[in-house]
Amino acid sequence: MRDHRNLKAFQVADELAISIYQITKNFPREELFGLTSQMRRAAVSVPSNIVEGCCRESQADFLRFLDIALGSAQELDYQLSLASRLDYLPMDRDSEVSDLSQRTVQILYGLIRSYRSKKKAD
Repeated sequence: MRDHRNLKAFQVADELAISIYQITKNFPREELFGLTSQMRRAAVSVPSNIVEGCCRESQADFLRFLDIALGSAQELDYQLSLASRLDYLPMDRDSEVSDLSQRTVQILYGLIRSYRSKKKAD
């Protein structure tokens, strides 16, 4: 079994989830069941799927959960862009959290690509 805490992808995704919860606290009240909820679910989905994938025995299952995490990270990246354009993000945190989101996507993509290339080599 893999230890998710040792994966850079998990560490960055966890940091992103915390950041999303912090910044969405100040979103407009009318977005509580809209964009706020969507962003929080997507943000939690990324590290959660990494953790679940690490518990799986087969590499194929692990990769499937990483793919799901990547999809959630991409979804969140769009939602951050939307929130920024709606002026919901504080100026001082906008680029910081967007950079963290994009870094999460890149790290996950690299991890998936690495495991897939190992799988082909076997």
